[in-house]
Amino acid sequence: MTLNKDLIRNVAIIAHVDHGKTTLVDGLLKQSHTFRDNQAEMQQTLIMDSMDQEHERGITITAKQTCVYYNGYKINIIDTPGHADFSGEVERTLNMADGVFLIVDAQEGPMPQTKFVLQKALELNLKPVVIINKIDKPAARIEEVKDEIESLFLELATDESQLFYPIYYAVAREGRAGKTTNLDDDLHVIFESIINDIPAPEVDSNNESAQLLVAALAADNYLGKYCIGKIFRGHLKKGQAVKILHNGEIKSGKVEKIFVYKGLGKEEVEKAIAGDIVAVTGVAEANIGDTIATGDSPEALPTIELEAPTLSIYIGPNTSPLKGREGEFTTSRQIAERLERELETNIALKIKPDGLGYKVSGRGELHLSVLIETMRREGYELEAGRPEVVYKEIDGVKCEPIESLTVGVAPEFVGAVSQELGIRKAELKSQEITTTGSTRFVYEISTAALIGLRNNLLTATKGTVIMSSIPSGYKPVDAKYKPERNGALISFETGTSTAYALDAAQARGILYIPPQVPVYQGMIVGLSNKKDDLDINVCREKQLTNMRTHASDGAIQLTPYTQLSLEQCLDFLLDDELLEVTPKSLRLRKRQLDPVKRKRENRNS
Repeated sequence: MTLNKDLIRNVAIIAHVDHGKTTLVDGLLKQSHTFRDNQAEMQQTLIMDSMDQEHERGITITAKQTCVYYNGYKINIIDTPGHADFSGEVERTLNMADGVFLIVDAQEGPMPQTKFVLQKALELNLKPVVIINKIDKPAARIEEVKDEIESLFLELATDESQLFYPIYYAVAREGRAGKTTNLDDDLHVIFESIINDIPAPEVDSNNESAQLLVAALAADNYLGKYCIGKIFRGHLKKGQAVKILHNGEIKSGKVEKIFVYKGLGKEEVEKAIAGDIVAVTGVAEANIGDTIATGDSPEALPTIELEAPTLSIYIGPNTSPLKGREGEFTTSRQIAERLERELETNIALKIKPDGLGYKVSGRGELHLSVLIETMRREGYELEAGRPEVVYKEIDGVKCEPIESLTVGVAPEFVGAVSQELGIRKAELKSQEITTTGSTRFVYEISTAALIGLRNNLLTATKGTVIMSSIPSGYKPVDAKYKPERNGALISFETGTSTAYALDAAQARGILYIPPQVPVYQGMIVGLSNKKDDLDINVCREKQLTNMRTHASDGAIQLTPYTQLSLEQCLDFLLDDELLEVTPKSLRLRKRQLDPVKRKRENRNS
């Protein structure tokens, strides 16, 4: 059967984090017989999450494309991230879709990122289909969630037709869905919805000159760079000469190979038609947002508009006394080349030189920390500074980004949450008791005050808090938020930490290092009990004498040290501190390592 645009469906799966997007895609892949019954993928979950960090964190970080066939229809599926920090991935990939499946948790209902992704989809006039997932939860509140979704559409719709949307119900984990809460044994109702509710691509297939908007990039060692996007007009052929349109500039290129998606892989074709999502090679000059076109007078498609970054962080070469011992790539030039490569695919990032290193701006702490962790795993050694807010001048007034923060917490921790957010000058917008008995707050808070909040709330609520935020605009800077933290315990000796010295030091605060690790002067080894920094010796060894006492001969009992994650280390930092990141270690340190010079600088400031 010859494929035409009427037999193609391009659908994006959008939702708040952990509402079941990738799990639903798993079910669609398995039930469309994309894999043989004996293939390993049939026993896997979260098949589309290919990065190690995606499996470890349990979130989707990068958007992925896959394709399944059902009753003669070709269905291109785009799995998007659900975390606000990776909303740049959502913005660029929605351009390839003609409709969206909005998945909403039957207990949690619409959450902040639900609003963000739906708003983007409606702005692009994509046809929405709602799936209420996880209806088997004991605390599911299906009718209330339907009302909340309706209110969300009323708030965001740009056209009256967008208020009419089909609703389906599902337990994606079991691969079941239905038009009512009495679910079928499979997902055939979802496949039928894709065919009947999602429109065929609105493209011009009769025009001979092609137009493809590059929405994503990929690469391999064999064919190099792939440009991924939807063909909006005409058709592309293997070996065809093309023009690459970028900000008014026109460059020449040639399509070497064309691939379409099939399951988790790609298959090569001689020709691709309008409406299909393809990956092409041979046009290495093209970047995300560029148009690949043919014909005598090529025309550019509208570029992809992105939200501005809200946080920045300093990333530069490691300058500590232990530099070069644990990493493969350590120089400023190597770090610059890696960041430039990141810019090609991670278009929500902005990078500019800053001293020895670079100021890297992104959507949030998670967005930036994932980049640092990725570089670390690739063998890079670097140092990072405290995350800083990216300010914006509006009508001559300095403004800071504001976020809408939703916090869900058990009743016994309401006081702790209110106190922490009060200190951070957050403004309470609404408060309600959910059907599960927990309290849900909605706050307006500055992005600056949001730094480090998650870790503090996790500690205050014994790890039970549920929180998420999305950008909600800018407002004039009122008073710069200053983080409050006790002083640091700082090593004033270089050497190896000893149990004897740490036994004495643990009375001064919380230790971040165990015995027998290398330390250097100016390295932070713990958090003090007091407000001021304290220089201590963690390398001191017990003096050997011929005197024996019953008390001194006992084994030293150290309190287990606190091992901080990368995000916790970044949250810990103050302006005069840095984080040393290597493939093997995370070390906190002062910018000025010499204690005498550091005290002099503090007095002068």
